[in-house]
Amino acid sequence: MVEMEKARPQWSNSLEFVFACISYAVGLGNVWRFPYLCQMYGGGGFLVPYLIMLIVEGMPLLFLELAVGQRMRQGSIGTWKTISPYLQGVGMASVVVSFFVATYYNVINSWAFWYLFHSFQDPLPWSNCPLNSNRTGYDEECEQASSTQYFWYRKTLNISPSIQENGSIQWEQTLCLILAWLVVYLCILRGTESTGKVVYVTASLPYCVLIIYLVRGLTLHGATNGLVYMFTPKLEQLANPKTWISAATQIFYSLGLGFGSLIAFASYNDPSNNCQKHAVIVSLLNSSTSIFASIVTFSIYGFKATFNYENCINKVILLLTNTFDLEDGFLTSGNLEEMKAHLASAFPQEYSEVFPQIKNCSLESELDTAVQGTGLSFIVYTEAIKNMEVSQLWSVLYFIMLLTLGIGSMLGNTAAILTPLTDSKFISSHVPKEVISGLICFISCIVGLVFTLESGSYWFDIFNDYAATLSLLLIVLVEIISVCYIYGLRRFGNDLQVMTGYKLNWYWKIMWAIVSPLLIIGLFIFYMTDYILAGTLQYQAWDAKQGHLVTRDYPGQALTVIGLLVASSLMFIPLAALGTFIMNRWKRENTSAMV
Repeated sequence: MVEMEKARPQWSNSLEFVFACISYAVGLGNVWRFPYLCQMYGGGGFLVPYLIMLIVEGMPLLFLELAVGQRMRQGSIGTWKTISPYLQGVGMASVVVSFFVATYYNVINSWAFWYLFHSFQDPLPWSNCPLNSNRTGYDEECEQASSTQYFWYRKTLNISPSIQENGSIQWEQTLCLILAWLVVYLCILRGTESTGKVVYVTASLPYCVLIIYLVRGLTLHGATNGLVYMFTPKLEQLANPKTWISAATQIFYSLGLGFGSLIAFASYNDPSNNCQKHAVIVSLLNSSTSIFASIVTFSIYGFKATFNYENCINKVILLLTNTFDLEDGFLTSGNLEEMKAHLASAFPQEYSEVFPQIKNCSLESELDTAVQGTGLSFIVYTEAIKNMEVSQLWSVLYFIMLLTLGIGSMLGNTAAILTPLTDSKFISSHVPKEVISGLICFISCIVGLVFTLESGSYWFDIFNDYAATLSLLLIVLVEIISVCYIYGLRRFGNDLQVMTGYKLNWYWKIMWAIVSPLLIIGLFIFYMTDYILAGTLQYQAWDAKQGHLVTRDYPGQALTVIGLLVASSLMFIPLAALGTFIMNRWKRENTSAMV
């Protein structure tokens, strides 16, 4: 055992390990998911269930995975096989889920590269609508939507009308995807030796950009409207069960639990490393980053909402001024509602003719528009950036931040796949580590070509929504039960005391043995009930004629893929246990026959 520990690569120092965990855990979800949840579930009031879930779910589960990885000093497959040969399927399931996530997650990095390359143009290509084919006006689809939506759906994705119309591969997106995988390969080429240096950049650079954006965001016109909207608590949402479910889900997925990445990172630790302290540090930093990123996001969101509101008001003023031949400056935002009522009563016929063109401008409705995911990153943010001074600079900074966040998470996803493979003596003795890394990146890139089709965005949403959701909940549930009730909580506590010199306190024991498992079971029941009650699963398709998204039912082939995504990872847990049982019985029978 001592010889194995000496032979196993280790982080140069504990700081590298912490930076690797932070780089992995702090990802795009902190920037585009958490602000959305604040917006949907009570503003500042959402922080109450979020922080409670951090204490009863996030910290305990993160500590469990780090402690298991550091104790067993193997990847996910070897770790659970050491605890019990019947559990090696848990590690296999984690590897499969990580592979699915890696194939689609790096597509986000390819989109970020695409936008970064276009950020050096003046003006930004998403600032204005292009001319139509006759050059007599703007493109009709762009006018129906907006310039930022048009650039995203038409120029970036060239999206098809439905998931059933696959279309052709987009070569520009393909090149960006190849570049994204090449960058990931260079980062993981030599394992911890290269990853340990890269994480210093991927963990720290996003904070630098966020600080710069915070200073800029707070100086934007209307930023305070967004911040007031965010921090005004809607306490009635605390009585909404979905608020607590969303808080628990965000904590669970934001920390990257169940993928095997944290186990892989911890396996390269010094056995005496204080993983309890690092679990608390990483979880607190992750949550603090979510709150910090939300302040930045809502300051920019407030600027965008205020800009759109004032632009809407100015258009109404211009329309009424021209229609009723009023003096310039007669109508203002302050007297607009009063003058609209006056004009409607004084000139009823003329006002009724122009009424359909008068938009209902509302700052509150602009702030209430909830957007998450790619819509927030590639539409809402770009719309705000295009209206800033020196927009190219802010665009470059923003997409560099997205890239570092995305690449940092990819390092964790690929580590979850590579560590179990390189731990295998059979594979590592025949194939060099660099070749294994290259093959994983190459295969993932080939599979990722599906997302460069015209229907690729729809398949991306399927992988994003279903590849890991239910699977991870069951994987982590089995992990907790395995440590507490198969390996033994007392035995595991003794192992930790030998490693770190600290006795496991009652808080961790209660969370692991009772609270966290019950919470995960509750989340699983909620998701299953939600899927059943929802009926036919649906997706958002782009309607070019209307210039907005429309809801459609998933066809049979898409539902089949969703079922396979969930089943293909979870099936390893029972199948591996069954295979181990058969092998053990066969060996016993052979032994008995020989005797």
